[in-house]
Amino acid sequence: MRKINVVAAVLKNDKDEVLCALRSPTMSSPNVWEFPGGKIEEGELPKEALIREIEEELDCSIEVFDLIKEVDHRQRPDFNIRLLTYKAKVINGTPQAKEHAKLEWKPLAELRSLKWAPADIPTVERLLTGV
Repeated sequence: MRKINVVAAVLKNDKDEVLCALRSPTMSSPNVWEFPGGKIEEGELPKEALIREIEEELDCSIEVFDLIKEVDHRQRPDFNIRLLTYKAKVINGTPQAKEHAKLEWKPLAELRSLKWAPADIPTVERLLTGV
């Protein structure tokens, strides 16, 4: 079985809103929401990969903090995603949707109103329940 290691950032602004990214129609698993991030490259540490991916995808710099959730999600019978989500904060720049269809800052209470990518749902639940 093929396994891909992925990292994602739960970015909050000064209003305690979370940055949500809508996957574009040209991406795999299109038109669902996710926490921004991407694949861990060979030899990269997860936090290093997340800093690089956010710079590439959102054109801003972040500081990465604690791990929120580790999720193993079977995408297809032959394909598994290991997703690590981290608390993070924008330290330079303003997030721009370079690869995603759009970005939205959402209050925690509104996160369930979005159609999330399956691998991101456990992180949404962790944020809402604190468990």
